[in-house]
Amino acid sequence: MATYLDRILAVHRTTAAADQRRLANLLDEARSCPPARGFTAAIGARASGELAVIAEVKRRSPSRGDLAADLDPAEVATDYAAGGASCLSVLTDFEWFGGSPEDLMAARSASGLPVLRKDFTVDARDVCDARLMGADAVLLIAAALDDAELGDFAALASEIGLDTLVEVHDEAELERALLVGAALVGVNQRNLSTFEVDTDRATRVAAAIPSTVCSVAESGISGPGEAAVLAAAGYDAVLVGESVVTSVDRRAAVSALRRSPLGPPDGGGGE
Repeated sequence: MATYLDRILAVHRTTAAADQRRLANLLDEARSCPPARGFTAAIGARASGELAVIAEVKRRSPSRGDLAADLDPAEVATDYAAGGASCLSVLTDFEWFGGSPEDLMAARSASGLPVLRKDFTVDARDVCDARLMGADAVLLIAAALDDAELGDFAALASEIGLDTLVEVHDEAELERALLVGAALVGVNQRNLSTFEVDTDRATRVAAAIPSTVCSVAESGISGPGEAAVLAAAGYDAVLVGESVVTSVDRRAAVSALRRSPLGPPDGGGGE
Protein backbone atom coordinates (compact mmCIF):
# COMPACT_ATOMS: atom_id res chain seq x y z
CA MET A 1 0.00 0.00 0.00
CA ALA A 2 1.41 3.39 -1.02
CA THR A 3 2.21 5.78 1.83
CA TYR A 4 1.55 9.53 1.91
CA LEU A 5 5.18 10.13 0.96
CA ASP A 6 5.05 7.61 -1.89
CA ARG A 7 2.01 9.28 -3.41
CA ILE A 8 3.36 12.80 -3.04
CA LEU A 9 6.74 11.89 -4.52
CA ALA A 10 5.13 10.05 -7.42
CA VAL A 11 3.27 13.21 -8.43
CA HIS A 12 6.38 15.39 -8.12
CA ARG A 13 8.62 12.99 -10.03
CA THR A 14 6.03 12.67 -12.82
CA THR A 15 5.87 16.46 -13.07
CA ALA A 16 9.68 16.71 -13.13
CA ALA A 17 9.94 14.08 -15.86
CA ALA A 18 7.57 16.10 -18.05
CA ASP A 19 9.46 19.38 -17.50
CA GLN A 20 11.03 20.42 -20.80
CA ARG A 21 12.96 23.44 -19.51
CA ARG A 22 16.73 23.37 -19.99
CA LEU A 23 18.65 23.23 -16.71
CA ALA A 24 21.45 25.37 -18.17
CA ASN A 25 19.04 28.25 -18.76
CA LEU A 26 17.63 28.01 -15.25
CA LEU A 27 21.13 27.98 -13.80
CA ASP A 28 22.01 31.17 -15.67
CA GLU A 29 18.88 32.86 -14.31
CA ALA A 30 19.50 31.60 -10.77
CA ARG A 31 23.10 32.81 -10.74
CA SER A 32 21.93 36.30 -11.70
CA CYS A 33 19.48 36.63 -8.78
CA PRO A 34 20.17 39.17 -6.02
CA PRO A 35 21.97 37.79 -2.94
CA ALA A 36 19.83 35.59 -0.73
CA ARG A 37 19.12 36.43 2.90
CA GLY A 38 21.17 34.18 5.17
CA PHE A 39 18.78 31.55 6.50
CA THR A 40 21.25 29.64 8.68
CA ALA A 41 22.86 32.91 9.79
CA ALA A 42 19.49 34.22 10.97
CA ILE A 43 19.06 31.17 13.21
CA GLY A 44 22.52 31.78 14.65
CA ALA A 45 21.69 35.42 15.33
CA ARG A 46 18.90 34.63 17.81
CA ALA A 47 19.06 36.27 21.22
CA SER A 48 21.05 34.49 23.92
CA GLY A 49 18.91 31.99 25.81
CA GLU A 50 16.15 31.99 23.21
CA LEU A 51 15.12 29.44 20.62
CA ALA A 52 15.02 30.41 16.97
CA VAL A 53 11.54 29.96 15.48
CA ILE A 54 10.99 29.08 11.83
CA ALA A 55 7.29 29.91 11.48
CA GLU A 56 5.40 28.28 8.66
CA VAL A 57 2.84 29.64 6.22
CA LYS A 58 0.68 26.56 5.76
CA ARG A 59 -2.83 26.42 4.36
CA ARG A 60 -3.55 22.71 4.46
CA SER A 61 -2.22 19.38 5.72
CA PRO A 62 -2.64 15.96 4.06
CA SER A 63 -3.53 14.44 7.41
CA ARG A 64 -5.70 17.24 8.89
CA GLY A 65 -7.15 18.96 5.83
CA ASP A 66 -7.68 22.73 5.77
CA LEU A 67 -5.89 24.69 8.49
CA ALA A 68 -6.16 28.25 7.20
CA ALA A 69 -7.12 27.84 3.58
CA ASP A 70 -7.93 31.52 3.03
CA LEU A 71 -4.95 33.00 4.84
CA ASP A 72 -3.21 36.12 3.57
CA PRO A 73 0.46 35.09 3.38
CA ALA A 74 1.70 38.67 3.74
CA GLU A 75 -0.42 39.27 6.84
CA VAL A 76 0.58 35.96 8.43
CA ALA A 77 4.27 36.56 7.69
CA THR A 78 4.06 40.06 9.18
CA ASP A 79 2.55 38.63 12.38
CA TYR A 80 5.30 36.03 12.58
CA ALA A 81 8.00 38.67 12.15
CA ALA A 82 6.38 40.83 14.84
CA GLY A 83 6.49 37.83 17.18
CA GLY A 84 10.22 37.51 16.68
CA ALA A 85 10.47 34.65 14.19
CA SER A 86 14.01 34.21 12.87
CA CYS A 87 12.89 32.77 9.53
CA LEU A 88 9.85 31.63 7.60
CA SER A 89 8.94 28.35 5.97
CA VAL A 90 6.40 28.55 3.14
CA LEU A 91 4.64 25.58 1.53
CA THR A 92 4.67 25.85 -2.25
CA ASP A 93 3.11 22.44 -3.03
CA PHE A 94 -0.46 23.02 -4.20
CA GLU A 95 -2.01 19.56 -4.55
CA TRP A 96 -1.31 18.39 -1.02
CA PHE A 97 -0.79 21.60 0.96
CA GLY A 98 -2.62 24.31 -0.99
CA GLY A 99 0.53 26.42 -1.30
CA SER A 100 2.16 28.27 -4.17
CA PRO A 101 5.25 30.24 -5.19
CA GLU A 102 3.09 33.35 -4.89
CA ASP A 103 2.59 32.59 -1.19
CA LEU A 104 6.35 32.50 -0.75
CA MET A 105 6.96 35.72 -2.63
CA ALA A 106 4.26 37.59 -0.71
CA ALA A 107 5.45 36.33 2.68
CA ARG A 108 9.08 37.14 1.98
CA SER A 109 8.32 40.63 0.70
CA ALA A 110 6.08 41.51 3.64
CA SER A 111 8.26 40.13 6.44
CA GLY A 112 11.84 40.93 5.47
CA LEU A 113 12.83 37.51 6.85
CA PRO A 114 14.78 34.69 5.17
CA VAL A 115 12.43 32.07 3.72
CA LEU A 116 12.65 28.32 3.22
CA ARG A 117 10.86 26.87 0.22
CA LYS A 118 9.02 23.95 1.85
CA ASP A 119 8.35 21.46 -0.92
CA PHE A 120 9.36 18.06 -2.24
CA THR A 121 12.59 18.64 -4.16
CA VAL A 122 13.18 15.78 -6.61
CA ASP A 123 14.98 17.46 -9.52
CA ALA A 124 17.79 19.97 -10.07
CA ARG A 125 15.26 22.29 -11.68
CA ASP A 126 13.35 22.34 -8.39
CA VAL A 127 16.45 23.74 -6.69
CA CYS A 128 16.74 26.46 -9.33
CA ASP A 129 13.04 27.24 -9.05
CA ALA A 130 13.45 27.84 -5.32
CA ARG A 131 16.09 30.48 -6.04
CA LEU A 132 14.07 32.04 -8.85
CA MET A 133 10.93 32.45 -6.75
CA GLY A 134 12.96 34.25 -4.08
CA ALA A 135 13.63 31.54 -1.51
CA ASP A 136 16.71 31.79 0.66
CA ALA A 137 16.86 28.09 1.51
CA VAL A 138 15.67 24.85 -0.06
CA LEU A 139 14.44 21.69 1.66
CA LEU A 140 16.04 18.33 0.83
CA ILE A 141 14.27 15.35 2.42
CA ALA A 142 16.72 12.49 2.88
CA ALA A 143 13.93 9.89 2.75
CA ALA A 144 12.89 11.17 -0.69
CA LEU A 145 16.34 11.17 -2.32
CA ASP A 146 19.12 8.73 -3.01
CA ASP A 147 22.69 9.54 -2.01
CA ALA A 148 23.64 10.95 -5.41
CA GLU A 149 20.59 13.22 -5.55
CA LEU A 150 21.13 14.43 -2.00
CA GLY A 151 24.75 15.34 -2.68
CA ASP A 152 24.13 16.84 -6.12
CA PHE A 153 21.19 19.00 -5.02
CA ALA A 154 23.04 20.24 -1.92
CA ALA A 155 26.03 21.21 -4.05
CA LEU A 156 23.80 22.92 -6.62
CA ALA A 157 21.99 24.90 -3.92
CA SER A 158 25.31 26.16 -2.58
CA GLU A 159 26.49 27.08 -6.07
CA ILE A 160 23.47 29.32 -6.70
CA GLY A 161 23.49 30.94 -3.25
CA LEU A 162 20.87 28.95 -1.34
CA ASP A 163 21.19 27.47 2.13
CA THR A 164 19.99 23.87 2.41
CA LEU A 165 17.90 22.35 5.18
CA VAL A 166 18.44 18.58 5.02
CA GLU A 167 15.53 16.83 6.71
CA VAL A 168 16.13 13.50 8.43
CA HIS A 169 14.07 11.12 10.53
CA ASP A 170 16.65 8.89 12.20
CA GLU A 171 20.35 8.38 12.82
CA ALA A 172 20.94 6.61 9.51
CA GLU A 173 19.53 9.54 7.54
CA LEU A 174 21.50 11.95 9.72
CA GLU A 175 24.69 10.15 8.74
CA ARG A 176 23.77 10.55 5.07
CA ALA A 177 23.18 14.27 5.61
CA LEU A 178 26.53 14.70 7.31
CA LEU A 179 28.31 12.85 4.51
CA VAL A 180 27.15 15.50 2.01
CA GLY A 181 28.37 18.26 4.31
CA ALA A 182 25.00 19.46 5.62
CA ALA A 183 25.45 22.55 7.82
CA LEU A 184 21.72 22.79 8.65
CA VAL A 185 19.83 19.64 9.63
CA GLY A 186 16.15 19.29 10.51
CA VAL A 187 14.82 16.31 12.43
CA ASN A 188 11.20 15.66 11.57
CA GLN A 189 9.19 14.16 14.39
CA ARG A 190 6.48 13.24 11.91
CA ASN A 191 6.65 9.88 10.16
CA LEU A 192 6.19 10.82 6.49
CA SER A 193 4.82 7.38 5.70
CA THR A 194 1.93 7.60 8.18
CA PHE A 195 2.04 11.31 9.15
CA GLU A 196 1.92 10.29 12.82
CA VAL A 197 4.14 12.20 15.28
CA ASP A 198 6.79 10.42 17.34
CA THR A 199 7.59 12.86 20.11
CA ASP A 200 10.73 10.98 21.19
CA ARG A 201 12.32 11.01 17.74
CA ALA A 202 13.87 14.47 17.84
CA THR A 203 15.29 14.20 21.35
CA ARG A 204 16.87 10.84 20.50
CA VAL A 205 18.48 11.97 17.24
CA ALA A 206 19.66 15.27 18.75
CA ALA A 207 22.39 13.47 20.66
CA ALA A 208 24.02 12.41 17.38
CA ILE A 209 24.09 15.87 15.75
CA PRO A 210 27.56 17.46 15.89
CA SER A 211 27.74 20.79 17.70
CA THR A 212 29.07 22.38 14.51
CA VAL A 213 25.80 21.66 12.71
CA CYS A 214 22.82 23.99 13.09
CA SER A 215 19.89 21.85 14.25
CA VAL A 216 16.16 22.25 13.78
CA ALA A 217 13.33 20.21 15.31
CA GLU A 218 10.34 19.93 13.00
CA SER A 219 6.65 19.03 13.17
CA GLY A 220 4.24 18.18 15.95
CA ILE A 221 5.30 21.05 18.21
CA SER A 222 2.11 22.32 19.80
CA GLY A 223 3.39 24.85 22.30
CA PRO A 224 6.18 26.28 24.48
CA GLY A 225 6.38 23.22 26.73
CA GLU A 226 7.40 20.96 23.85
CA ALA A 227 9.68 23.66 22.44
CA ALA A 228 11.49 23.95 25.78
CA VAL A 229 12.13 20.19 25.83
CA LEU A 230 13.62 20.41 22.34
CA ALA A 231 15.77 23.39 23.31
CA ALA A 232 17.04 21.42 26.31
CA ALA A 233 17.89 18.54 23.97
CA GLY A 234 20.21 20.91 22.12
CA TYR A 235 18.20 22.22 19.18
CA ASP A 236 18.96 25.69 17.85
CA ALA A 237 15.52 26.14 16.28
CA VAL A 238 12.04 24.74 15.90
CA LEU A 239 10.05 24.73 12.68
CA VAL A 240 6.39 25.12 13.60
CA GLY A 241 3.39 25.24 11.31
CA GLU A 242 -0.03 24.11 12.50
CA SER A 243 0.06 25.48 16.05
CA VAL A 244 1.08 28.98 14.97
CA VAL A 245 -0.91 29.33 11.76
CA THR A 246 -4.13 28.31 13.55
CA SER A 247 -3.48 30.47 16.64
CA VAL A 248 -5.86 33.35 17.36
CA ASP A 249 -2.77 35.45 18.17
CA ARG A 250 0.05 34.40 15.88
CA ARG A 251 2.46 37.02 17.20
CA ALA A 252 2.05 35.83 20.77
CA ALA A 253 2.30 32.17 19.72
CA VAL A 254 5.64 32.75 18.01
CA SER A 255 6.94 34.86 20.88
CA ALA A 256 6.03 32.17 23.41
CA LEU A 257 7.92 29.52 21.42
CA ARG A 258 10.94 31.79 21.04
CA ARG A 259 11.15 32.49 24.75
CA SER A 260 10.30 28.95 25.88
CA PRO A 261 13.85 28.04 27.07
CA LEU A 262 13.65 30.95 29.52
CA GLY A 263 10.76 29.25 31.31
CA PRO A 264 7.15 30.34 31.93
CA PRO A 265 6.61 33.99 32.92
CA ASP A 266 6.32 34.87 36.61
CA GLY A 267 7.22 31.35 37.66
CA GLY A 268 3.95 29.92 36.35
CA GLY A 269 3.65 26.37 35.13
CA GLY A 270 2.68 24.62 31.96
CA GLU A 271 1.79 25.98 28.54
